[in-house]
Amino acid sequence: MALRDRLQDDIKAALLSGNRFEANVLSGLKAAFLNEEVALGKRDEGLSDDEYEKIIAGEVKKRAESIKLYEENGRPELAENEKNESAVLEKYLPKQLSETEVADIVTQTINEMGATGMQSMGMVIKAVKAKVGNTADGAIVARIVKDKLQ
Repeated sequence: MALRDRLQDDIKAALLSGNRFEANVLSGLKAAFLNEEVALGKRDEGLSDDEYEKIIAGEVKKRAESIKLYEENGRPELAENEKNESAVLEKYLPKQLSETEVADIVTQTINEMGATGMQSMGMVIKAVKAKVGNTADGAIVARIVKDKLQ
């Protein structure tokens, strides 16, 4: 089942079970999907599951940033709400690789490419992201690549 269809089914199920919180979070995600489809001119045919996963990853990242800000400013109740929303969204992402797994892939990619020095950083990041797809955060990939190339 396509991710978009699964989301629609889950919204219906949440509404029927009376789970307004989850229904609202998923409806917001559906709106983000629609915005991206319209922006890319793909409203009728929709996007690929990979493109939808990128949108979800972006939404999770927004919530992580909000959680950090709320906690830094002494607003744990708002941070808790963001954590709950993030947990709902993360169910739609593939299992995330650990930093150790990402580091292994980075090392392997650097060796395959024969990359040396910081001038190769962009090419290595691009190659690693092509391998890991949406299973690793780009910021983590970039940090590990930078550490390995220094």
